[in-house]
Amino acid sequence: MFRPGLDPSAGEESLFDALIAARAKFGDKEIVEDQDRKPLTYTGLIRAAFVLGRKIAAMTQPAERVGILLPSSMGVVVTFFGLHAFGRVPVMLNFTSGERNLKAAIQAAGVKRILCARRFVEQAKIDDLIAELAQHAEIVWLDDIRATIGIQDKLFGLMAGLMPGRFRVKTRPDDPGVVLFTSGSFGAPKGVQLSQKNLVANARQVATHIPLDPNWVMFNPLPTFHCFGLTGGVVLPLLNGLKAFQYPSPLHGKQIVALLAEVNTSILFATDTFLNQWARVAAPDDFRTVQFVVAGAERVRDETHHLFNTKFGGVKLLEGYGATEAAPVVAVNHPDRNRPGTVGQLLPGMEARLEAVDGIAEGKRLYLRGPNVMRGYMSPEDPTKIEPLDGGWHDTGDIVDLDPEGYISILGRVKRFAKIGGEMVSLSAVEGLVSAVWPDVRHAVISIADARKGEKLVLVTERGDADVGRIAEWAREHGAPELAVPKKIVKVRELPVLGTGKTDYVAIQTLVDVAEAA
Repeated sequence: MFRPGLDPSAGEESLFDALIAARAKFGDKEIVEDQDRKPLTYTGLIRAAFVLGRKIAAMTQPAERVGILLPSSMGVVVTFFGLHAFGRVPVMLNFTSGERNLKAAIQAAGVKRILCARRFVEQAKIDDLIAELAQHAEIVWLDDIRATIGIQDKLFGLMAGLMPGRFRVKTRPDDPGVVLFTSGSFGAPKGVQLSQKNLVANARQVATHIPLDPNWVMFNPLPTFHCFGLTGGVVLPLLNGLKAFQYPSPLHGKQIVALLAEVNTSILFATDTFLNQWARVAAPDDFRTVQFVVAGAERVRDETHHLFNTKFGGVKLLEGYGATEAAPVVAVNHPDRNRPGTVGQLLPGMEARLEAVDGIAEGKRLYLRGPNVMRGYMSPEDPTKIEPLDGGWHDTGDIVDLDPEGYISILGRVKRFAKIGGEMVSLSAVEGLVSAVWPDVRHAVISIADARKGEKLVLVTERGDADVGRIAEWAREHGAPELAVPKKIVKVRELPVLGTGKTDYVAIQTLVDVAEAA
């Protein structure tokens, strides 16, 4: 399947040149703001990027990969574009992933320097983590850099803001745009190098699929170490004339819902986990300015759809689908063509290929190709090498169904199937079954070895009174197979999640292993 409708030249410009072009197209308007409430215009952002970028360039090499360890804020936006202004490559580091994963990321990307801020470290209480990382890379404090900015630097920024095309280091669309790491929800994170073309093209694809009003405000509470937060919350709005409001943590539910109307939010990007939490603490009019909400990174529960349909006057909740390897947006529902239960249609300019998987009767394995898809994974042994994709096709590992109109339904991951008594059982489908029984809390299902049937299902749930009998009863009443009923239940106060809001299946597997050994 190929989805036409994208200008073939989309993405054929460097990221910084695309920012300059956006200023020319939309005028020198306020374009980025955070909770400090001191917004920057396009020119203000460009000047700040040049001033900071020149300071960083003085201590780095051309094309060097430089780590960024910051929350969503104007600071991270300025730093990101500051690196691009001088031909350096941002490496977005996930400060929630733990010391082990961070050290692995630094090594895999060949990072020698990490840009950070003392205020953030103090507020996040990660002093010990920074001390450990300092043994593997130089910690560069942006606070110290800003303290050295003098009149000469400001004059440079003034001139660069007037003629940015003459001052920026020229790069090509195919040059590196960012290094990110996959979520690690099912195993060790993989290094993904996205080109500048990948990022610009994805922003163009989304804007082609859903027309965006430059008068709208995009509220981004997602971390920029997550591709959804970086492309959706920074690159997409800035290149399309939308003001981007950056908020440092999706965990601050009450503060976020109080800010939505105050900053005149039009579009909100988030995950189901966070949307569900915010919806519970929000007043009915907190979403009054919101045009629509886009949810990605994990399946949207029926309960979350119901909350938005009933509590907020029918605010449209659009489910989408993405992958870090695709910069990340692959498909998303349209405000006027929204089909809950699907993740919408493929973005313009993308190709999809479906292949059957032995033992899985419903759905096929999805492969993707397009201007937003990476060239390949970074080699874990050599930071300078990319392991190219075969024919440009990315194997998503997802099992999907595609209807005649091109709407995609995610049925599960190849890794998320268990073989029980010779039958393949989707763990995602079992989670859906359990959620139908107890929709008010979160659940996860994994499989473990079983001497009699090969594998057995284990439910990890926040429901304190969960029991196998109630699930079996619901399955019988609704015609679900007995194989889909978990044989063991592990109860937890709170289901482990990653910093992105995704369920942390690695941690859940550990919980179950401990419970089995007890």
